[in-house]
Amino acid sequence: MKLHSVALRTTGQFPPLLLDYLDQKPELNDFYTVFPSLDEAKQAIQQRTNFDPAKRQTLVEILSKQYAGISNPPDFSLLQNETTFTVTTGHQLNIFTGPLYVIYKIVTTVNLARVLKETYPDYDFVPVYWMASEDHDFAEIASFNLFGQKYTWSGTPRGAVGRLDPKELETILNQLPEAVPIFRKAYLKNETLAGAVRCYMHELFGKKGLVTLDADDAALKSHFLPVIEDELFNQTSGGLVAETTARLEKLGYHTPIHAREINLFYLTEGLRERIIRAEGTFKIINTNLQFTEAEIRQEATEHPERFSPNVVLRPLYEEIILPNLAYIGGPSEVPYWLQLKDVFDHYKVPFPMMIPRNFALYVNAASRHRVEKLGLTYEAIFKEKYQLKRDLVERLSEHTLSLDMEKYSFAEVLSKVVHKAVDVDSTLEKAVLAERARLYNSLEKLEKRIRKAEERKHGIQVGQLENLLDTFFPKGTPQERHDNFLNFYLNNRNFIKILFDAFDPLDFRFNILEE
Repeated sequence: MKLHSVALRTTGQFPPLLLDYLDQKPELNDFYTVFPSLDEAKQAIQQRTNFDPAKRQTLVEILSKQYAGISNPPDFSLLQNETTFTVTTGHQLNIFTGPLYVIYKIVTTVNLARVLKETYPDYDFVPVYWMASEDHDFAEIASFNLFGQKYTWSGTPRGAVGRLDPKELETILNQLPEAVPIFRKAYLKNETLAGAVRCYMHELFGKKGLVTLDADDAALKSHFLPVIEDELFNQTSGGLVAETTARLEKLGYHTPIHAREINLFYLTEGLRERIIRAEGTFKIINTNLQFTEAEIRQEATEHPERFSPNVVLRPLYEEIILPNLAYIGGPSEVPYWLQLKDVFDHYKVPFPMMIPRNFALYVNAASRHRVEKLGLTYEAIFKEKYQLKRDLVERLSEHTLSLDMEKYSFAEVLSKVVHKAVDVDSTLEKAVLAERARLYNSLEKLEKRIRKAEERKHGIQVGQLENLLDTFFPKGTPQERHDNFLNFYLNNRNFIKILFDAFDPLDFRFNILEE
């Protein structure tokens, strides 16, 4: 396996806020605390040294309960030590792991825990996968792409997806081109989708120390209760996020998330709906449920698990219940966490190091040979398809296809014509300019016809280029955001090991993994 690295800016795929953050632009200093590096990690450790032992105890108890029945579970007692910290990533519970980048997130997180341990041997670091088990957007998790075919879990279930019955996926298991025992075991021997995901993540990454956490739990939510109550009665977070967002937008950045007045859902079996406040009453939208102030305070105290944070408060919930040093996120996640810095400051919760996951394109041997044959560079493949085709044809052609010199000469001649016409009669200027534009447009069309004719002469190579781009960007989407990891794992059981060996969690470049 050969590794190539491309600057993120070169790819044109990443938001300016992420890129400028990684470049440590001074104007963004107020939106994070610790920049991700091995040296700076010491500061992140120091700000977490007083993490509440009671929260550690709750975490160990809940994880022990959630892993009951799983062979060779992690040693959770390590998390009770004040010298143990977590590094965390999270994602929705996409079936069969979803797009390839979910695996990249996990590998980045595990590798980060490893390099931190090597750098700070007096401490321990546990990689955590935070399951978005309370999410209710079924459509976003219900499909994956394998070998050019899309597989979809049919139905329209409601409520938290982590509570769904994974046995319904047996139909898809039977349709796969090859049996995948880890998923058959996970989906057919667990009662909930969250349990199934924990099962296969342990099969894939348990030996690397990964801990999979389902935070949809009353005991864990009890530690979040003060924030739940503050959100219900004071609506603090929305105003703070709005202020931070305004500052970022004033700097010219697009911001990914929008805060609501109350950033909580009401969660029960088959139901996860927003809580709104109207005329002193708390209502659950799309239902007949409503609470007085006294009733909802009692509900929160007795059943904190029924209050589910949205995208604004979920990161805060995570950092309240975990002794966490870093969050590993995607190209949209890191920017939206930066919108939340003031919320963390308000609640006096340490803001973790924000680390983008590793980004990658996997190039198999056949694609590598085609890249070489077409004379492409990996920096070039991120150009627009029309530009790549144009560049290829120009390289292959024995002729000069551009009419730029002719256009320049043409423009000089017509400029003289304009001057002569105006000298004779100034009212002729518009007519002559219009004629110049028409003739120039004719040259443009003629150049396109010349290029098309040459492109047809090199149709085989152009077709090879198009097929290659369809492999790297299936349906116009980056490979890592479209293909499932089984596309590679079923052909090479060492695929995940290759990722572990290749990825550097603190090297913020785009990886090209070439067979």
